[in-house]
Amino acid sequence: MMLPNQSFAVLIIEDDFRVADINKQFVEMVEGFHVSGVAKTGQEALDFLEEASHLPDLILLDVYIPDVKGLELMWEIRKTYQGIDIVMITAANEVETIEETFRGGIFDYIIKPVDFKRLKQTFDRYVEKQKRFEGKQEMTQDELDQLRGVNTSPQVKEEKSELPKGIDRLTLEKVTAVLQENEKVGFTAIEVGERIGASRSTARRYLEYLVSIEQVKAELIYGDVGRPERRYFLT
Repeated sequence: MMLPNQSFAVLIIEDDFRVADINKQFVEMVEGFHVSGVAKTGQEALDFLEEASHLPDLILLDVYIPDVKGLELMWEIRKTYQGIDIVMITAANEVETIEETFRGGIFDYIIKPVDFKRLKQTFDRYVEKQKRFEGKQEMTQDELDQLRGVNTSPQVKEEKSELPKGIDRLTLEKVTAVLQENEKVGFTAIEVGERIGASRSTARRYLEYLVSIEQVKAELIYGDVGRPERRYFLT
């Protein structure tokens, strides 16, 4: 966990010294992070980890390391050093590779060339994660969802929110059920009112509310005689 005035240590594993230098500059531009080491090969990385008095908090890892095949180094680090988070920074954009890294529990995946703004977003999320874990023994589902970036669906938000004045949830459900009876033809406010046992004005109020939250659409249908009808359809 990050304590006040403590800096997160980052190990860069990158065989291209120019890219490694750029990544190092980027890391040290972010407050609260410093580079504890740079390794050009898989063996250098493993030697560094084995000999380190303090293990890094984060590893920036390239897929293409000369002395290892594919993602062997990622799996070796994941198996031996479970407490270190891994961020892939690589030119590899094959879906199969990306899927495997996520199965390996990486924190993030950034495709080269590295953009500082994007890398900083990763570090910011990492700090936020550490803050949420710090001092906790248990977490609620809401806290876990926020940590994982899971958004409450619009439907759930609507259920939890208060309805506008004059809109009753039970009546709203009845109106929606009527519209589901024939989604292609739709219904007028008069027809909906007859089915739910309410006046046309009441039915129209509920229908227009559903239009306002984009669950229903309204269209003017022109018949052979008389004024056009406003018909309502589920979206």
